[in-house]
Amino acid sequence: MALLECRKVSRHFGGLKALVDFELTLEKGELVGLIGPNGAGKTTVFNVITGVFPPTLGEVVLEGRVINDRKPFQITQMGVARTFQNIRLFKEMTVLDNVRAVMHPRCGYNLLDSFVRTPRFARRERELTEEAEALLERMNLADRRHEKAGSLPYGAQRRLEIARALATRPKLLLLDEPAAGMNPSEVGQLVELIRKVKQEFDLTVLLIEHQMGLVMNLCERLVVLDFGQIIARGTPAEIQANPRVLEAYLGKAVAE
Repeated sequence: MALLECRKVSRHFGGLKALVDFELTLEKGELVGLIGPNGAGKTTVFNVITGVFPPTLGEVVLEGRVINDRKPFQITQMGVARTFQNIRLFKEMTVLDNVRAVMHPRCGYNLLDSFVRTPRFARRERELTEEAEALLERMNLADRRHEKAGSLPYGAQRRLEIARALATRPKLLLLDEPAAGMNPSEVGQLVELIRKVKQEFDLTVLLIEHQMGLVMNLCERLVVLDFGQIIARGTPAEIQANPRVLEAYLGKAVAE
């Protein structure tokens, strides 16, 4: 059984067809890239998968269950986590508390426990803190855990956002332009980080990215969107040589 299937998924906003008959199958453990020019519909795919927008037509299926009508928090609880093109952190909170905040839906204590500070409350808070600190250690952020998230350098904020996604214990990780704003050195470190977390956390990864060097070095296969429709699928080498892809990016026909 596939981990995720998008079956002829379309998303319309009034008369605008942002996504048309989109089909994608992700098997467990894959690392797949979703690429295309600006406005091609890539982030709409992520929004439909995560329940931000339900599909106008078609089905999104997670481990055999249709999730069209699920809310974003429910889909997160089912094992889908994402990062965003524009970093979304609690910038006035500490690095540690940013990670702890997403763990509280599974805290295991009730309101009375938190008011009275019962042993159960103390035990679970300690366990969640230890888990959050372990994630920060893996992201090379442990020494900055008490700093405000907004004070971190850009690349460190990106790593913190990935740490927060991992804190939800996902099966499927959606990364929306994780290398945006990074310099070449940071991009190289990010490639190794994504490979590391994919292996260590037994993840399936779907990646949107404009940095072609990252995509070609990291992804096992690629899906290319243009104007909301898939125009190509294949390995990085096949996509690099595809005339339709070159035309979409360059804006003109490429001679055979």
